[in-house]
Amino acid sequence: MRTILVIGIGAGDPDQLTLAAAAAIRQTDVFFLLDKGAEKHDLIALRQDLLTRFARPGHQVVEVRDPDRDRKTDGYVTAVDDWRRQRADLLETAIAEHLPDGGTGAFLVWGDPALYDSTLAVVEDILARRRIAFTYTVIPGVSSVATLAARHRISLNRVGRPFLVTTGRRLAAQLPRDVDDIVVMLDAHCTFVRYVDEDLDIFWGAYLGTPDEILIAGHLGEVAERIVRTRREARERKGWIMDTYLLRRRDRPAGA
Repeated sequence: MRTILVIGIGAGDPDQLTLAAAAAIRQTDVFFLLDKGAEKHDLIALRQDLLTRFARPGHQVVEVRDPDRDRKTDGYVTAVDDWRRQRADLLETAIAEHLPDGGTGAFLVWGDPALYDSTLAVVEDILARRRIAFTYTVIPGVSSVATLAARHRISLNRVGRPFLVTTGRRLAAQLPRDVDDIVVMLDAHCTFVRYVDEDLDIFWGAYLGTPDEILIAGHLGEVAERIVRTRREARERKGWIMDTYLLRRRDRPAGA
């Protein structure tokens, strides 16, 4: 029986790798890496650095070209489902060809596999097809959300209040009124600019846990344009960007 390990590797800082993740890397025979193209080659390089530090001699690396997702269609859910299915097709083939029976393969997942990542859904899709058999284990990692809070030296929640983790797409629909602390991921359009008239603080971070890390915090109305400009310049310089932020209401007391 093959074994697959889905390993959360943190937001980019090798020192954030957990002891469990390091041990899982050491027991892996074959690593399957999704290559997102030349612009994001440094994402592969960061993973390769982890393997240099923690993988055992003789391990194999199999790079699979990540399929492009249709970002122009109005059918977002359908587009994501199609994209995951294409990923499953490619990774199923890679596992069948490169991981022998009794071997251990691994996926290195940015942040934590349970938070806005498709790897677990892809693995379940492959298993459901019943063409190849394997068991799999998930090793949690330090998420970009946790890294964001640590870098800004803040707590995500305040006493007696919940916090929400959502996406830019959902934030574009409306600013939640029943929660005062809102973590936003996957926001390619700087949706926070819609709410500069609200009494909100923002804690923003890009390339968290990497040498290119950028942090900006302050009252949203005062720093929103700076974040937009900084984000645009960073994306032009590197060809890609991953960022996360927390919006926090200033004015409403707990229980209001």
